[in-house]
Amino acid sequence: MFEKRMPKKFKKRKKIQKHFTLQTILFFLFLLIIFSLLLIDLLKNQKEILICGDETLYGECSLTKPYFCLDGTLIEKASICNCSEILMKSQDLCISKYQSNPKNITLKYILRGEEKELEYVVYRDAIDYFSNFPKSFDYKLTEKYFRKDFILKKIEEKEQRELLLSLVIGIQNIAKDQTDQVRIAVSIVQNLQYNNSGEIIDIGFNNDLNYSRYPYEVLYDMEGVCGERSELLIFLLKEMGYGVVLFHYPLENHQTVGIKCPVEHSLNNSGYCFIETTGPSIITNNKDYYVGGRKLSSEPEIIFISDGNSLSENLYEYRDSKNLIRINKIIEEKGKINLLDKYKLEKIKKRYGLYFLYSSKDS
Repeated sequence: MFEKRMPKKFKKRKKIQKHFTLQTILFFLFLLIIFSLLLIDLLKNQKEILICGDETLYGECSLTKPYFCLDGTLIEKASICNCSEILMKSQDLCISKYQSNPKNITLKYILRGEEKELEYVVYRDAIDYFSNFPKSFDYKLTEKYFRKDFILKKIEEKEQRELLLSLVIGIQNIAKDQTDQVRIAVSIVQNLQYNNSGEIIDIGFNNDLNYSRYPYEVLYDMEGVCGERSELLIFLLKEMGYGVVLFHYPLENHQTVGIKCPVEHSLNNSGYCFIETTGPSIITNNKDYYVGGRKLSSEPEIIFISDGNSLSENLYEYRDSKNLIRINKIIEEKGKINLLDKYKLEKIKKRYGLYFLYSSKDS
């Protein structure tokens, strides 16, 4: 009898052990998942605390003098980080000789559907400095001037760079995420007013051109035309470390910005994503009506400005741009859209502040 009962007890014990082992494995898996989530959250919070918006480590000087990373915020600390050669040290501040007669301006931008503001200070003395630049130039017919040379001369002007770097720092202090920094910079430029300076320059041979403002002048006036605003955005993106180009459309007399991005999302497989600067628009969308009520139909000249970082593979802008182009095409062909597309359109318009641009085409 004993020998007959042994197999039955053994089987029961084995079943209990198997059940206990399964429970143990599941318990340890649960603990492992919880530990992993806590570790990820810890590392995320640590990065937010220990790294500033320009990726300067906590407690160290930024490459941009005189800024110091303190508790995740870039602050002026000239006593530790020093000043650039053309600025004067005043305790912890670095002062430009053109930093007098301040004017407070409010720069509007939209990030994920929320309209926000960045308070900034510009200076009249700096404007007077730029106003003293020659308003005319002569050249020989045999001399060849490149558009790139004029752009670089403007965006690399030393006094201007020192004055405008504080705006770059301001954007980097708002958002630690570098893609969000790009979004803010793009939106700030897009939300400036569209207007020319009204000044005329003499280029010789009895020819005149509208005066093209320097980026700092555009910011001070809070307005500019396509080329002026594009140069301001190029300055900001370049100082943030991105690869940038200028898209020049001779046929339409229009200029926009290109930012380095994955080829599959870029304009004509150039490796640079299209950014319209004359009004709110989505990165990569070159099918909108720009100022003047025209669309871009020609191939642009690509003017390389600087190499640098690239936008990532998976931005919501890529998807939104494709949806907007598709929906607007349906509206133009059929005059109406279904409820799902209407919902998507309203969501996209809110996210980028596109209401006034599309109000005449989405009814």
